[in-house]
Amino acid sequence: MLHAVLCVDVRLRFDNATFPYPTKMSTPTYQTIDTSALAKRAEPDRIAPSLYYDPALFEAELEQIFYKTWIWVAHDSELPKPGDFITTTIGRQPVIVVRDKSGAVNVLQNRCRHRGATVCEEHKGNAKGFTCPYHSWSYALDGTLRALPYGDGYEGVCEKGDLPLKKLRVGVYQGLIFASFNETIEPLEDFLGGAKPWIDLFMKQGAGYPIKANGEHKFKFKGNWKIQLENTTDLYHFPVVHKSWMKSIDDETAAAITSFMTSDEAFCRSLGNGHSLAVLMPELVDLDQDDGAPLPERFNELAGKLAEKHTPEEVRRIVRSLMGVGFNLNLFPNLALSMAFFRVLRPISAEETEIRHVALAMDGGPDEANRERLRIHEHFQGPFGFGSPDDAEAWERVQRGSHAGPDVPILVNRGLNRETTAANGEKTAHATDETGMREAYKQWRAMMEQA
Repeated sequence: MLHAVLCVDVRLRFDNATFPYPTKMSTPTYQTIDTSALAKRAEPDRIAPSLYYDPALFEAELEQIFYKTWIWVAHDSELPKPGDFITTTIGRQPVIVVRDKSGAVNVLQNRCRHRGATVCEEHKGNAKGFTCPYHSWSYALDGTLRALPYGDGYEGVCEKGDLPLKKLRVGVYQGLIFASFNETIEPLEDFLGGAKPWIDLFMKQGAGYPIKANGEHKFKFKGNWKIQLENTTDLYHFPVVHKSWMKSIDDETAAAITSFMTSDEAFCRSLGNGHSLAVLMPELVDLDQDDGAPLPERFNELAGKLAEKHTPEEVRRIVRSLMGVGFNLNLFPNLALSMAFFRVLRPISAEETEIRHVALAMDGGPDEANRERLRIHEHFQGPFGFGSPDDAEAWERVQRGSHAGPDVPILVNRGLNRETTAANGEKTAHATDETGMREAYKQWRAMMEQA
């Protein structure tokens, strides 16, 4: 399906005065917006409905957020060998994530420096380089322009060394690959900040094996990207929206997962820089810590098969990890580490968003356990699952409802009466509270109001 996009007030800026052959190109500026009014549109405890549907604001978000901060683009396991690549999009800009011959990961703009055609259309694969199908300009895995046909027409006009594919800043933490157009951005580890210990805990679900991406599916919903951003740490909706899923599973599992509603140990926490955390099953936060509780009965048959090749301790660790960790971690602005999968959002327009759900497996782990992990993933997140369709319906209804009463605010104030602040600035409230949403909008305001 093709989607036409109208950009308002399109202007290009060039940092290099030697145009038409600049070695550096800045991000296009699509829209200017009065940032002085943003504080009233996104207050600490409420937001204006127009944040979900204002097209001018959406264009400014691409410029101020998606083209200026760290954006998650891939997992290290998707690029195991030199030449392995995937293509994806940051905002509207297509990019290639590729491992070069030295083993380094490069993120390149997917755009020939000659006439602008994409140099790669495959979603993933292995390549020795990238060649433009229009005039056959070819580039190395690090973006260097290797050759252009009939080069005599360019003698004294331009140099190959001045025309590589635009290369983005790249940062990697725990196998998570991020990229940024911003050449002066803070180091990735500083940006992740308080989220890093929770990323470390999330990666323990490999039960002693590295985790790897194990396939994905994607879908679009007719709603703003921030509606989904809010959802990851919104546990308040779970027993309401996901009644059909809870009816489809055994009572033991349903009771364990929804116990957070009345638990004093389940919590939501802001982690700084827009990141947030929602803990719903405290006993599964650190999978290295085994509380000795009986394994769920539904996994008895699998545990028996695993016992043929694994020690009792290994069997317990694998089975306890099947549903992932006991928390959801939101990394602003586009990645959620949600119990046992990655959820990736991509803004398409003010009122449309693409979602990718990436299943996770144990790299080198027992096949029967990885199959079970995939079946669990499909049952909730899959296109025929019980969870994602209900989520998408709720998101679309929020989008439609936002057009009614544009002067009536959207509330994000749940739990303000019981929120506490630690010495490091992190705020904590109950798992069903909206602390995570408030943290995301705090970062949103900071980035949208910056010069």
